[in-house]
Amino acid sequence: MASGSGAAGEAVSGAQLIAESLKAQNIEYMFGIVGIPVTEIAIAAQAVGIKYVGMRNEQAVLPLGFRTWTVRCWMDVGWMVFPRPKQACYAASAVGYLTGRPGVCLVVSGPGFLHALGGMANATMNCWPLIVIGGSSDRNQETMGAFQEFPQVEAGRLYNKLSVRPSSLEVIPAVIEKAVRTSIYGRPGSCYIDIPGDFVNLQVNKRSVKYVECCLPPPISTAEHSAVSKAASIIAHSRQPLLIIGKGAAYSHAENNIRKLVDLCGLPFLPTPMAKGVVPDNHPNCVAAARSTALQHADVIVLLGARLNWILHFGLPPRFRHDVKVIQIDICAEELGNNVRPAAILLGDISAVTKQLLEEFSKRPLKYPSNSEWWKRLREKITNNEERSKGLALQKSLPMNYYTVFHHIRELIPKDCILVSEGANTMDIGRTMVPNYYPRQRLDAGTFGTMGVGLGFAIAAAMVAKDRTPEKRVICIEGDSAFGFSGMEVETICRYNLPILIIVVNNNGIYTGLDADAWKEMLKFGNPATCVPPVSLLPNSHYEEIMSAFGGKGYFVKTPEELQNALKASVTDKQTPSLINVMIDPQSERKKQEFPWLTRSNL
Repeated sequence: MASGSGAAGEAVSGAQLIAESLKAQNIEYMFGIVGIPVTEIAIAAQAVGIKYVGMRNEQAVLPLGFRTWTVRCWMDVGWMVFPRPKQACYAASAVGYLTGRPGVCLVVSGPGFLHALGGMANATMNCWPLIVIGGSSDRNQETMGAFQEFPQVEAGRLYNKLSVRPSSLEVIPAVIEKAVRTSIYGRPGSCYIDIPGDFVNLQVNKRSVKYVECCLPPPISTAEHSAVSKAASIIAHSRQPLLIIGKGAAYSHAENNIRKLVDLCGLPFLPTPMAKGVVPDNHPNCVAAARSTALQHADVIVLLGARLNWILHFGLPPRFRHDVKVIQIDICAEELGNNVRPAAILLGDISAVTKQLLEEFSKRPLKYPSNSEWWKRLREKITNNEERSKGLALQKSLPMNYYTVFHHIRELIPKDCILVSEGANTMDIGRTMVPNYYPRQRLDAGTFGTMGVGLGFAIAAAMVAKDRTPEKRVICIEGDSAFGFSGMEVETICRYNLPILIIVVNNNGIYTGLDADAWKEMLKFGNPATCVPPVSLLPNSHYEEIMSAFGGKGYFVKTPEELQNALKASVTDKQTPSLINVMIDPQSERKKQEFPWLTRSNL
């Protein structure tokens, strides 16, 4: 069976088998950082036509464990900071979300595998398909203290839907097919395949290999008719209905059916962050600008691929009515009934189940009145909140605030661009200020609240766009702290000539910072490690010079005019990567929130 190189007939190496098996499963993209023992796998992948993107982030990072217990972290979407593992893993998972077919992350053994665990967890928490292939120590050195020896299969089980090591070269195609199929069937997630180092160059006779065909597409399941009828009846009798659209709806390509449901029934809808654009943000029924009011007073809520987790305040009072009726539509049976007992459960594919609801409402037409008290209340709150944001956006004072910056970004970037956003205030305020008009064109920290994903996501989006929609721009909006997690990926962007526009909203810190004068005064008190606030970063850091160093274009801007000029130049140049470093007021924050009584003691 397996041998060095003298097997009769045509021989194939482990690396070749892995590459050919991935190609047979319609895998298009691989991301990684090569080294012992996986370099040959990357070379073999390129040989069969899989695009390999070599990333830069392979460093051990301690968890910051930083969590803000202020009103803002709870009121809308609070942000927790986690350690960043490999950008390659984040990039591969983003490919899975954008295409429906998993990307592959290739990692070396031991520390390389460990650095990818965060990416595996992030993909599984986000319900995105991902395949991670990790090299491991040679089989004949197990338990001997081999180079980077670690129980990787066992460790991977906590973070993956499947964690497996092939027993021989002959079964590699079947194992890879099972991993790809598992990653996309049911609730998508990450799968890990462990490859012993001695497998990579070992050869086997092709005739002994168990080749398998590409796995079938995920089956489309529909809800029980009685459940659909019950849900339609509950919606029809509601006085203050609300649709909540989750990223599960975006992944299932449910945009057409959901748009029809919104238009047919006249229902208000609220998108979760990465569901923005499933129905365009400028649709008259979008109530994102009245989020708190909509959640707190809706009497019937329809969850379309959204989970009642921390992003939606668990569906509990005081953010929701105690008697709210929840209609839950989800592909995962285990998700149904989490935190709130639903009035109706519809298990199935989001797009297919939404189509069932449309068919039900075609039999019993429903048009929620646009002049109802509920709509009047929502529109009043929308107008009020938009006026407050507009007032902040049009302020002329310098340094600029967040709202002024996002006002100009919104006015000048293409409407069909793919937006990647991360940071604390940067992501939170940007979500409210920069609209999305198309589905699957916003990527951010997601369900796991992971910081450091931005440039990996942007690289993945740019690779996919380059192949499928080359006219589409990728714009990555980062806080200065968030950019620091993965800034060296700028070299990756320039190496592959990906025309990504990075905008760093720089307030000299995490949440807030110090200006140059305050920084100098602070240093008079002694050692920075004992006197500088933990949230502070070095003032006026020139991040744009990192882009310039690798051949891209960098801009350092302080005024609205400079920002406008830099944006126009960057958007016009569709061939060159660029970075705009936007200095803002270090004390700039988001506008004051409703319900100030929601402090830590009330959480």
